[in-house]
Amino acid sequence: MKPLVLASESPRRRELLKEAGYNFDVVPVKVSEIPNKNLNVSEQILDIARRKARAAFDQLKSSRSSEFLVLSADTEVIFGGGPLGKPQDRDDAYRILRLLSGKKHDVITAVCLIDSKTQREVSQSETTEIYFKNLTDDEIWTYIDSGEPMDKAGAYGIQGLGGKFVERYIGPFDNVVGLPVSLVKKLIAEIAES
Repeated sequence: MKPLVLASESPRRRELLKEAGYNFDVVPVKVSEIPNKNLNVSEQILDIARRKARAAFDQLKSSRSSEFLVLSADTEVIFGGGPLGKPQDRDDAYRILRLLSGKKHDVITAVCLIDSKTQREVSQSETTEIYFKNLTDDEIWTYIDSGEPMDKAGAYGIQGLGGKFVERYIGPFDNVVGLPVSLVKKLIAEIAES
């Protein structure tokens, strides 16, 4: 397999890739994550993942002589037809968690790969349905006090303390953490066939 480059600063994505046995370099990129309002929610998430991959590819293509694969991802928590994003502050984290309490929401992660040799791009998204327990105000504020929700889409981390809020889920767990590894493997195989 060609060397893999992860276009993400997410420690959770790095951890998932390492656990799956991949060796990779990390090239963080800054791109606008403002969704294109002309696209539906799933397309918006794919569009942001593609922007990240293309930015990393553009950054690397002149400095690397050997071939490589760029991998990027974007994860969003979808509730009521729209993305919730990351909380702006403690009150926003409370608002988001109160919204999710006792209800179902979706977590969608879009993954994009670009092959440096062929410049072929493949992308796809994965969805996991999450069902939250009914949360008390005390549970929400105690969780916010932990600091965990502040950098997470949907204001919770399923792999951390926020996991106790989840009654059940349907779909890949690692998708909710930020990178569906089985989808990454599928897309790497797909791009290798070209």
